[in-house]
Order: sequence, then structure tokens, then C-alpha cells
Amino acid sequence: MGSYTASSQSSKLFFRQLFEKESSTYTYLLADVSHPDKPALLIDPVDKTVDRDLSLVKELGLKLIYALNTHVHADHITGTGLIKTKSPGVKSIISKASGSKADILVEPGDKVSFGDLFLEVRATPGHTSGCVTYVTGDGPDQPQPRMVFTGDALLIRGCGRTDFQGGSSLQLYKSVHSQIFTLPKDTLIYPAHDYKGFSVSTVEEEMLYNPRLTKNQETFKGIMENLNLAYPKMMGIAVPANMVCGLQDTTS
Repeated sequence: MGSYTASSQSSKLFFRQLFEKESSTYTYLLADVSHPDKPALLIDPVDKTVDRDLSLVKELGLKLIYALNTHVHADHITGTGLIKTKSPGVKSIISKASGSKADILVEPGDKVSFGDLFLEVRATPGHTSGCVTYVTGDGPDQPQPRMVFTGDALLIRGCGRTDFQGGSSLQLYKSVHSQIFTLPKDTLIYPAHDYKGFSVSTVEEEMLYNPRLTKNQETFKGIMENLNLAYPKMMGIAVPANMVCGLQDTTS
């Protein structure tokens, strides 16, 4: 898989999917190119690929205004703190429920606006207690089909683990079914990770074919309790760093 896959959902929205191979993390670049300032945001940036991401933003003539995290990551260090040092006007965003530090702490129902476009914040705890999902806006002036950035809550044919960071399999099951599977079936699913070479799915596909989340709640709980996964090798470094925007404290 290449470093990014191009896709465009509307004449307003510029969208680019980027990949960090060591942690198999997807970073997403979105911008409103119909707006004079071409305001842009990054979702789940990784510290090791910040220079690549900022270079792309500059080449395309975009104005980066936000760097968002879906949750406090355990397998890599977020790039938000580094981005803020290199582009001081950028504001970092994470959920208030995460208990971590950022310029803007969002809650369910909040909107993150960039130009005339926006992302809606949905609480999807379960992988961690502070996970949120970002959904493109609903309306005639917003991209169609809708797009949902699920972090580690929902992966393509899988889901995030639930055995640390305040995780709960029952909470994750309820989050996905109430906050993601209720979206229109053609909504495009973009996760924070993929380990098998997939890049996108849809709500309908995951409702039909996800081998974990198509099961009933008790069966799902049993599956998650018996994964027996090793802890991420970066966890001891990544979690403390990501609680403070991915770097030692930065002032903006």
C-alpha cells in the first residue's frame, strides 16, 4: 500500500488518506477547498510522519487549523504536539472524556467546523473510556455519502481491543451499534488502523460482515475476553506522551 490514497466526495471537500507503516496508522487530511482560506484539519496524526503531512498541506496551499485525535493512542505518539511547535496557529483537539490535554476538549454533539464543512463528535467509548468518532455533516451542502472516522472503536472487519485504558467490551458494543451502525448504510468507514491492507469500508458492510460486531452482545464479550493480546510495545511511552498532546507541554 502506498503512503496515501486519494479520494474526493464533493467539490468542496478535499480528502486524503495517509499511512504510517510502523504502527499501521491512518491519518486523514480534510479541507474545504471551496473556501478562500482552504481551511484543513488532520485526524490522528503520528509524530513520525508530521513532516510529510505538513509538507503536503503546504504543497496543496491549504491552511491547517486543527489536529484531532480520536482517543489517547497506546501504539504510537500523536503528532499533534509536534505539529503545534511547527505550525503555532494549529489547535489540538481531543475528547474531554479522555482526561488528556489539548487546546479544545470536545464533547458529544459538538461540531468541528472547517470552512463551510464540519465534523460531528460522537462518543464511542469501549476501546478506551475517552474514544470519540468524527462524522462528516448531514445536509445538502455537506459531502455525500457521509464519512465516519472511527478511530479504534470500529476497524474494517474488526474492532479495537478493550482490555486496558478503561476499556469495556459491552460499552464498545453499545457504542458501535448506537453511534455508528445507525448512520446511513452507505456511510464510508475510515478507521485509525488496518493490518490487512484494507483502506475503507461502509456501515452496511460492517453490519453484515464484521466477524465480531455481528454477534450478539454476550458472544462479543466472550470473544473480546479471550483475545490474549500482548500489550503494545510503545504503550509505556505513548500513553503518557499522548496525555499531554504528544510532547512535553507546548504553549500556544
